[in-house]
Amino acid sequence: MKKCLVCLLLFACSLGKSSLAMAERGYASFYHDKFHGRTTACGQRFDQSRLTAAHRRLPCGTRVRVTRPDTGQSVVVTINDRGPFVRGRVIDLSKSAARQLEMIRLGVVPVQVTVLDS
Repeated sequence: MKKCLVCLLLFACSLGKSSLAMAERGYASFYHDKFHGRTTACGQRFDQSRLTAAHRRLPCGTRVRVTRPDTGQSVVVTINDRGPFVRGRVIDLSKSAARQLEMIRLGVVPVQVTVLDS
């Protein structure tokens, strides 16, 4: 009986870890300069020069890799706000993160968001 409980516990733990590797596809946009200096939903002052982002559901402090499938470029950001609130968009990036993905001119690009840790 104890062996069954240990096996069940190990199985449950492995499910939790595999969910961390889940990826979400959609579109990314980036913050307008008017939000620089405002307080985020996570209680931090928003700074366009930091590698941060907004996501609707991921906990504050979660680190994610945002990858552009069309170019292979990626950036690691920390979730510190809520949003985006536009259909089809999965993440809003700081301008610094958007620059690393070379998406400033385009404004919105397709991305894959992969959770690294929370």
